[in-house]
Amino acid sequence: MPRPTRVGRRAALTLLACAVPLAARGQTAPAAAVALPELSVVGSATPTGPLPGEARGSLSVPSVDTQRATLYGTVGSVAFVDAATIQDRYANTAIRDVLKDVPGVYVQERYGQELRLSVRGSGVARNFHLRGIELLQDGIPFNLADGSGDFYQIDPLALRSVEVYKGGNALTFGATTLGGAINFVTPTAYTALAPNILRLDGGSFGTIREQAQMSRIDGPLDVLVNATLTNSDGFRAHEAQATRNFNANIGYRIAPDIETRFYLGTYITDQKLPGSLTLGQSLTTPTLANPTAITGNQSRKVETERIANRTSFLLDVGKLDVDTWAIHKSLYHPIFQAIDQDGWTYGISPHWAGTFDLGGFRDDVVLGLRAYAGQNSALQFVNIRGQRGAKTLNSLQSASSYEAYGENRFWFLPDVALMTGAKAFSPNRTFSDKGGVPGNVTPRFADLTYSGINPKIGLLWQPLPDLQVFGDVTRSRDVPDFSDLVQQNLLNTTFVPLQAQRAWTYEAGARGRVDRLAFDVTLYRSDLRDELINFSTNPGLNIPAATFNTPRSIHQGVEAAVTLDVARDLAAAGDGLSLTQIWTHNDFRFVRDPVFGNNRIAGIPPDVLRTVLSYRHPSGFHIAPALDWVPQGAFADHANTLRVPGYALLGIEAGIDFANGVSLFVDARNLTDARYVSDVAVVANAAATAGGAGALAAFYPGNGRSVFGGVRASF
Repeated sequence: MPRPTRVGRRAALTLLACAVPLAARGQTAPAAAVALPELSVVGSATPTGPLPGEARGSLSVPSVDTQRATLYGTVGSVAFVDAATIQDRYANTAIRDVLKDVPGVYVQERYGQELRLSVRGSGVARNFHLRGIELLQDGIPFNLADGSGDFYQIDPLALRSVEVYKGGNALTFGATTLGGAINFVTPTAYTALAPNILRLDGGSFGTIREQAQMSRIDGPLDVLVNATLTNSDGFRAHEAQATRNFNANIGYRIAPDIETRFYLGTYITDQKLPGSLTLGQSLTTPTLANPTAITGNQSRKVETERIANRTSFLLDVGKLDVDTWAIHKSLYHPIFQAIDQDGWTYGISPHWAGTFDLGGFRDDVVLGLRAYAGQNSALQFVNIRGQRGAKTLNSLQSASSYEAYGENRFWFLPDVALMTGAKAFSPNRTFSDKGGVPGNVTPRFADLTYSGINPKIGLLWQPLPDLQVFGDVTRSRDVPDFSDLVQQNLLNTTFVPLQAQRAWTYEAGARGRVDRLAFDVTLYRSDLRDELINFSTNPGLNIPAATFNTPRSIHQGVEAAVTLDVARDLAAAGDGLSLTQIWTHNDFRFVRDPVFGNNRIAGIPPDVLRTVLSYRHPSGFHIAPALDWVPQGAFADHANTLRVPGYALLGIEAGIDFANGVSLFVDARNLTDARYVSDVAVVANAAATAGGAGALAAFYPGNGRSVFGGVRASF
């Protein structure tokens, strides 16, 4: 691996090339229209009438329209979700229910708030937590210092918009992993849908949720607070969950060109775990819990506190944002053993963006630095009905990373931009066994540094204001987190010095609107080296999956969303009927692997389709039946000996928005009560497991028929 000094020299040269336009400092270019209409929230109902504060935004958090326009200036595949369009659905998790209309994003609920998230096969076979995607809230990292992440802290009712940057297209945030980055933007008092929001919803499986949001503007000060409480018994036995989420957003305009904004959050999750079942049980008695989950009282209790700050400076040329953050996470997780962890992550990131006139041509530049670190005290105990028994592991996990990145978009023609960019990085992983449990960890101390540079080049052609065509080539690097490096079985814990996953991704696509047709289509291929692949050694016991590097693999696919405005003024002046088709095609394969040959990588089905028919009446009434279809299920093992069945789910969303700010909605799911497998704990070879594939407890049944409803008051 390159030495840090070499990386520093290469980073300086690369960023210098990206920053050539700085010589033109002080010159400005005429504004160019590089904004597109909302393309990704296809098939979703949009609110009628203007939104309070929509045109304003603030220095640190621009308006939603500006956020959308900035996103669609990206040379590459991206997606934008306006949270105003998802207010009339029951959003159990921010990831699944907010992003299910975005092509290329694969999300499957496992139980409660536990789910699988993958973009372009990131963490394809990993059946827990997150790998290969950077989660951000308000542009500030939410992942821990080792790159790992969870979804529980993202409150779907505390969002104003969501930005999806697939793959290396997240370079604007400094993220260059295979899956890219998802930025969850919370509202400010300027962008909130209303100064006051009260919401109560609930329904099947003993679910009830209360939410309250209040925002105020007083001169240079703006404040918004949001609290959400959720309780649910769950579809399956031993699946009860309770969540308590609190977010606060406080901004202050220090001077006309300076603004500071604090983000405060507390997130508490208490989730019982029902475990995995056999394939037969999943399709016949899906409400069962795995007996081991009950006897071990398996659960997950997570308490997270987050404080972050963004201070923005409007300069003569461009804007400088300086982000700082600190995250404290406490986890108590009795599964095969009782996992007890407590840690901190903290970081700083200056980020500058500006536009220049370079010889009569427009040039957009982004430059940034990131430095973050953290420590995690990782203990394990014998699990005695959910309580701590004898200590089995006493370790300390430390991680840090230093990163520099830059991106340049040079408009050498009025409608064509050349994008170049790069990120230099040097992350470190240090593991130490503090003793007290002889013979448990090998080695007792490990220190790994992964360094490199990820370049990117691409073209963006915008022949019309509402049409873009793009193509780009990006290099990504995914560094193992401690869940990969510290591997476990029933007998001991072992540190495995894995290589970083590397990939070149090639993509081409188009997005825009032509008359009544809106579309967003991307084709991509990633050639990977040393991909981090997982398989469960004993999924029925909830033992974390083992991870290995496969020499070569390929991820390729299609991400497509098309919406047709079928009819306008159908039953009344101003109404509309639209039809949306979303298709994600996944082709992930080993390449001449010593064990698995050219088999498909297990865990994700080859095709995921979603069809939505939406109708909206000017009175505020709206209805949207939807069909989610997986024609062929995913393989359960890398040996490709067992595949789960495909399935089709029928649902419907409906509601009415009254002029006085009161809204009613109903969200019915899986109306045919289909039995299906929503996710798999991937194994190496299902046919070779003890008792055969029929005894393999590696499957998570999907939820049965459910109906949720709610009332929301905005004033």
